Amino acid sequence: MSRVSTYLNFPRNTEEAFRFYQSVFGGELGVISRFGDIPSGEGMPQIPNEDKTLIMHIELPILGGHVLMGTDAPETMGFKVDFGNSVYINLEPDTRLETKTLFDALSAGGKVTMELQDMFWGAYYGSCTDKFGVQWMFNCATK
Repeated sequence: MSRVSTYLNFPRNTEEAFRFYQSVFGGELGVISRFGDIPSGEGMPQIPNEDKTLIMHIELPILGGHVLMGTDAPETMGFKVDFGNSVYINLEPDTRLETKTLFDALSAGGKVTMELQDMFWGAYYGSCTDKFGVQWMFNCATK
C-alpha cells in the first residue's frame, strides 16, 4: 500500500528524540536498525566503532496513519545536519514504475543525490533534492 512519511535526520541523538516522540504520541517503535547492522563487504562503507550503535533507521506511527521516521547523521560518516537538510519527505510508491515516474519528476531541475537502485534491505531506493530545495527519498519494496 502506498504511504507518505516524514524522515528526520539528527546529528547523534535520534534514539533520544524518538523516545520523546513515543512519549508524546504513544504507540510502539518499529524495528530499530543501527549502523553496526550494515553487512560488511566490498563497496560497503567502514563504520567507525563510535557510530555502530547509532540509529540507521527507526519509525513510529503517529497520527492518522502517518509514520515518523529517522536516522542519525554523524559527521564522522560525512554528514552535517544543518537547517534545511534535517528533513526528507519519504515516498513509498506501490510500483517501481510509479517510483521512477515520481523520482524523475521531482528531480527535474533539482539534484539527484542517489540514483534509484536495489538496496541491501530489499528495496528500490533513491533520493533527490527538488528545484525548490525540498529533499525526497524513494523506497519501493515491490520487486
